[in-house]
Amino acid sequence: MKKVRVVAALIPGPGDGRFLVQQRLPTGSRANLWEFPGGKVELGETDAAALVREGREELAVELTVGRQLWATEHRYPDLIVELVLLAATIAQGTPQPLGAQALRYASPVEMQALPFCEADLPLIDELVRGLLPVR
Repeated sequence: MKKVRVVAALIPGPGDGRFLVQQRLPTGSRANLWEFPGGKVELGETDAAALVREGREELAVELTVGRQLWATEHRYPDLIVELVLLAATIAQGTPQPLGAQALRYASPVEMQALPFCEADLPLIDELVRGLLPVR
């Protein structure tokens, strides 16, 4: 089974406790589900470099990437995803949904009401319970 390393950004929004999330496109795998912005790490790329690239390609912003906050491995029927969450802030630009159908800022409790990718569910649970150092 194919295995991919994916980086995701925890980007704080305006106001306390809200973070940027995006809705996947209606075509392709895990269509219409919500996730944290990010994407696949290409061969020879660091996690931080991949997240900066994904910020440009998918959100039209320049990201400042901080430390790793969380990681997991999730097995989908078609894929094994090694998911790494990094702290990030928007250094320049306003997020645009270039690689998604929608963007929004949501609190962890609001995220629980959205249909998220399975790999993100344990992360959302930890955010709701306050177990993740988000700053």
